[in-house]
Amino acid sequence: MATSPSSAAQAAENRPLSIMFAAALAAFIATFNETFLNVGFTNIMTDFNIGVSTVQWLATAYMLGAAVMTPTAGFFIRRFNTKPLYLAMTLTWIVGGVITSMAPNFATLLVGRVLQSVGTGLLVPVGMMIALTVAPRPKLGTFMGLMGAMTTLGPSVAILASGMILEFSTWRALCWAFTILSAIVFLVGVATVYNISDNVKATLDVPSVTLVAIALIGLLYGISTIFGPAKLVAVVSLVVGVVALVLFVKRQNSIDDPLVNLTPLSVFPFTAGVIINVVALIIVFSMNILIPMHLQSVQGTTGLQASLVLFPAILLAVVFGPVAGKIYDAKGAKLILPLGMLLMAVFALAASWAMGQDTLWIITVLYMSAILGSALAIGPVQSFSLSSLPRAMNPHGVTIFSTSFQIAGCVGTALSTGIYGAFVASGNGADAAENRGFLVVGGVLFVLALIAVVLGWTGTRTTAPAQETTSPVSDTLVAKLMQEDIYALSPNDTIRQALHMFVDKRISGTAVLDRPIASIATKSVITVNVNDDLGHISSVLADKHLKKAPVVADDGTVVGIINRSDINRYLVSTFVAPAK
Repeated sequence: MATSPSSAAQAAENRPLSIMFAAALAAFIATFNETFLNVGFTNIMTDFNIGVSTVQWLATAYMLGAAVMTPTAGFFIRRFNTKPLYLAMTLTWIVGGVITSMAPNFATLLVGRVLQSVGTGLLVPVGMMIALTVAPRPKLGTFMGLMGAMTTLGPSVAILASGMILEFSTWRALCWAFTILSAIVFLVGVATVYNISDNVKATLDVPSVTLVAIALIGLLYGISTIFGPAKLVAVVSLVVGVVALVLFVKRQNSIDDPLVNLTPLSVFPFTAGVIINVVALIIVFSMNILIPMHLQSVQGTTGLQASLVLFPAILLAVVFGPVAGKIYDAKGAKLILPLGMLLMAVFALAASWAMGQDTLWIITVLYMSAILGSALAIGPVQSFSLSSLPRAMNPHGVTIFSTSFQIAGCVGTALSTGIYGAFVASGNGADAAENRGFLVVGGVLFVLALIAVVLGWTGTRTTAPAQETTSPVSDTLVAKLMQEDIYALSPNDTIRQALHMFVDKRISGTAVLDRPIASIATKSVITVNVNDDLGHISSVLADKHLKKAPVVADDGTVVGIINRSDINRYLVSTFVAPAK
């Protein structure tokens, strides 16, 4: 039976919503898995006869793998079509889930987690790319907000869900549950994901990937073991990590197409914001790992009880996040960032002290206050940091922030469990030693948060680089009226790609720079100069029957595009009095 025109139109309208559902679901499950297994760590330690410093690698390795893969997302997005990439990465979750569910030993369990991290490191950036591509421009904020909500909601739901499952089963049930969820994501991808970009020839800088992997593994292994007996091995690991990191930075600054463009780090407000974000996430990840572990091993709570202690605080961060964004929009970052980190400093230390007490509600209330501070800091600091960059640096800033998120999780887990595990291994007073270990962790987090408070104060009061270009054309009236974020077709684009651009971007025309598509493009291009007056430009548009024209600088470089609407809006706002 033939499809009616109205049905076809409705299907076309729903297509972006369908792929957005798949993108949001993938982001939710990816971050869900970051904390889903944490509540089961105590049982895993018992089953495999391992200590805290060993079991923490299930969390650290997961985030480490994601941290290494995140900078490579740009290559994979360009090199492979969207649907096969989405399905392949989801498949790594399924295979990794089967491996972890049936793991006969800890090493096998760890391999499964690392395999899952590959999918996480790529699927979250792929989901963001899908949102940016298919969202109608008036609803871009809504689509991106949905992606942000999913990545925040995932870990909070995982804490409660894992506690409920452990109430009736073992940690292996957690692994099977995630495998089933991954299979659902895969089937949703089969049904809804479509290719939104054509694959192009792209190269992956393997030396950069190798160096960043060595750097992260060396640094994190050294941090997690420096507090134990193998201090020499830890120091060597740290040295290797530092050397690899220095070589990585040098390579990024010397090659034409770096894996991670580090230029934004030269802007102090941005760098301060990245550090604040990392510190806040270190505190959150540290507490989310240690609190359920400590409550089960010292106070004898069940996995569900330990989850319920954490859940209100994490849920508060999800609920209060949009409120913090509105406060930032209204008041800026000068107060909210230092205040948020000060709350985290004070109440993270207070919650660490309360872990030695028997009253669970006190721990919950104190931790909720610490997480309130994180909500005030984490969302606004990203907006503040990216807004401090010149517009051209924004894509690189996003990459750095995405990578630092995973690194913060790795460092937080390795540092906190390393300190805590050293006290547990001492065996000096059993429960008392673990309580002291938790308090020391709280003290370290307190110091880090105070450093972030100082950065929040100084970073928000430092003048960021001017957002506008320093070119002489920036001072002309035409430069102020024209649209600088213009779309253009590249020399290798096809007519099909041009039509896709017109539909996706809601535009009726664009510049063609050199051309196979030039077979249908205007070859005698009519342009206006950025120094022309509006009278001349209006005459050109009228005489040539044009709606818009490219704006060029004196050297012939295209610097923007101006249309009749831009001129009309300026004339109305300047010369026509508003109606009374």
